[in-house]
Amino acid sequence: MDKYIKLLQRLIATPSYSREENLTADILASFLTGEGVRNVQREHNNVWAYNRHFDPARPTILLNSHHDTVKPNSAWTRDPFSPDIVDGKLYGLGSNDAGASVVSLIAAFLHFYEAERLKYNLCLALTAEEEVSGQNGIESILPRLGELNLAIVGEPTEMHLAIAERGLMVLDCVAHGKAGHAARDEGENAIYKAMKDIEWFRTYRFPQESELFGNVRMSVTIISAGTQHNVLPAECRFTVDIRVTDRYTNEEVLEIVRKHVESDVFPRSTRLKPSYIDPSHPIVAAGMALGRETYGSPTTSDQALLSIPSLKMGPGDSARSHSADEFVRVDEIEKGIGQYIAMLEAVCR
Repeated sequence: MDKYIKLLQRLIATPSYSREENLTADILASFLTGEGVRNVQREHNNVWAYNRHFDPARPTILLNSHHDTVKPNSAWTRDPFSPDIVDGKLYGLGSNDAGASVVSLIAAFLHFYEAERLKYNLCLALTAEEEVSGQNGIESILPRLGELNLAIVGEPTEMHLAIAERGLMVLDCVAHGKAGHAARDEGENAIYKAMKDIEWFRTYRFPQESELFGNVRMSVTIISAGTQHNVLPAECRFTVDIRVTDRYTNEEVLEIVRKHVESDVFPRSTRLKPSYIDPSHPIVAAGMALGRETYGSPTTSDQALLSIPSLKMGPGDSARSHSADEFVRVDEIEKGIGQYIAMLEAVCR
């Protein structure tokens, strides 16, 4: 246990802002090698390894968490890079999100590393750029990880079981009109055209509702049009934030939107997908047997980049993420390690 707390303290003391995680990647690769893990691999600032007796004939569980952090906000009263333990709390930037999950998953992976005849292979991937959904994070190495069948994504959930996560899609929309002088009856006001579509985004309810999340949530968040007070605008641009539930794919939602609005619709990306794992899955059942609860997570993680059944869970509390004077309790890490191991024992042995 002590070595994992010390590892987390080293990670906290080493700045690892998104896209600048090279030093913490060095620490993680060195630690795994020092623990006897063979063939530790790295690309960009992503580090991964497999259990020693990997068998390509068996399915594989991905154990994933991220070692990048956001930048500390101005409300911090402590040194964000000083990993102090006070009254059982380990303070520091990234301690809760997601350093506690990183070291706990490492501990669980090492527990099974030498085991033979497991029902599942284990792939440990400690990845970068999660906080910015970057292209050089987990998405960049998925083709190199081989076939994956299940994932546990480490994020602070108090070790409860996030069996679903909303997807995210941002749309840039353009309503077209015809410029004209405001004093004469000419032209076609693009703002009025946009208003019709914006009202649709405000009021439309998708036919399928999620048991965990309810309806798909669509919010118009930015609008711009016009050049001067006496000219009808020929164009009105607006942006829509869409939180997709587990009942739809991003592509299905996009198709529905385009059928109902007149504006041109351009998705910035469809890559942040909604995720879901059946509550009857053995890994979920194993967590529930430990007294953990299931829920749908409103926050987005690297789970959104996976196309396999995945479960988001980890030590710590999501409410502390990105907050000033971030901390994780030492006993949360200890319990997290035990619960990860118990759940994997239930499905791997």
